[in-house]
Amino acid sequence: MESASVLRYLEGKTILVTGGTGFLGMVFLEKILRVQPDVKKIYLLLRSSDTKSATKRMNNEIIGKELFRVLKEKRGADFDSFISKKIVALPGDVTSENLGVKELTQREQMYKEIEIIFNCAATTNFDERYDIALDVNAFGVLHVMNFAKKCLRLEMFLHVSTAYVCGERGGLLLEDSSSMDEMIKKMTKFDFEAVEKKLVKEKLNELKAQGASQEVVTNTMKDFGIERAKVYGWPNTYVFTKAMAEIFLGRVKDNLPHVVIRPTVVTSTYKEPFPGWIQGFRTIDSVIASYYKGNLPCLLVDPMLVFDMIPVDMVVNSIITSMAVNANKSSSIIYHVGTSLRNPVKFCDIHSIIFKYCTENPWIKKDGTIVKAGKLTMFKTMASFQMYMRIRYMIPLQGLRLVNIAFGHYFQDLYANYDRKLKLVMRLVELYKPYMLFKGIFDDTNSEELQKIAIESFKDAELFKFDPKCINWEDYISKTHVPGLQKHVMLKR
Repeated sequence: MESASVLRYLEGKTILVTGGTGFLGMVFLEKILRVQPDVKKIYLLLRSSDTKSATKRMNNEIIGKELFRVLKEKRGADFDSFISKKIVALPGDVTSENLGVKELTQREQMYKEIEIIFNCAATTNFDERYDIALDVNAFGVLHVMNFAKKCLRLEMFLHVSTAYVCGERGGLLLEDSSSMDEMIKKMTKFDFEAVEKKLVKEKLNELKAQGASQEVVTNTMKDFGIERAKVYGWPNTYVFTKAMAEIFLGRVKDNLPHVVIRPTVVTSTYKEPFPGWIQGFRTIDSVIASYYKGNLPCLLVDPMLVFDMIPVDMVVNSIITSMAVNANKSSSIIYHVGTSLRNPVKFCDIHSIIFKYCTENPWIKKDGTIVKAGKLTMFKTMASFQMYMRIRYMIPLQGLRLVNIAFGHYFQDLYANYDRKLKLVMRLVELYKPYMLFKGIFDDTNSEELQKIAIESFKDAELFKFDPKCINWEDYISKTHVPGLQKHVMLKR
């Protein structure tokens, strides 16, 4: 085994990637191209009408990102030629049969060539419309798996899920499907897929018959998703549809080599291709940005609870390693990729680190005003948070409504705007509550064993390290993550 190598495994491989415009998909693509230029071909499935628009989307939304700076410097004048040889920008969509690949000759060529499928296409919005989340997160996985079964040389089907398919359970959460057992029992009583499709269709037809505006349709379908999720014990549409996807995979995978990666909250790059790169606001980043700008006086969170987050490049390293270790194995395995068990960090510690950073590096508004960071007021229960909101916002809102009535609706716009903002805040708090008050710890025994196997088996395992014990939280948050968030997201908005 001395000559075994992850890079050697990837050499000459043809890979299909779904979700390439997403954070994780982009970092995966960059890593493969940078460390193994002898990969044969990467089919990049992109939601586009034709090859020209797919190529344009690839160049604008993926290759053109700063993430690829190191690869561009490495390849020099050869960069564009290298990309055109290695990547096929493929118009299609996971919500369609055959992944929306219309040409039969193209599909047949892919069936003959593809050896690895990396499926990370998903809508990660907690508050997504139910019809959209179902199509992409749940039924989309069925379409990718059906496509995979036609691939004659397939060695690995890797699906990216989320650790939070566990719902709101606490304690030590195992790397298995036990959190979904109850839903599986309910699903065996009827054709789950057909029932949910039928309910969505009926709801959309009902809204159409009412002549509902697009805004009403969107809001109604968002509420409907949360309603359906809670029927089965999940807090929001996102984790419900991701859990559904795992169940579907278990039913249809047959003997395909199959791995499920469950990352926790994915954050900016730890080291590769450079520290601190991030694409948009992740789960905790909107909270950090609001606090940094002085717009967040309080938060619903238990300061003593552990918040599980993991840098994106570590997740990608675990993905690539699991591909090499599990290739051609008929058995399936689940990996939790996170930090809560072996390198936990509490909310109170995160707050202290960020408070210190914001004090030493204050946010400066466009008008030159310096924002002074203050200590967050933290509420450990929803009841205490609602009491605070009532005193600070709801009572003034009621007074504003009375003033509005008394003065002949002169204050109507002000009242309506204030009311709308308050409702939005409360909706966001409800959506994020399960994660800010989350009491689970993710067991990562399988992931730890994966790292050990790689070290023992592959001479280049060091290139793909993902051991969370190496993270120094104060150093990472204050010198990598927050500066990266500031540079790559906040200053560009």
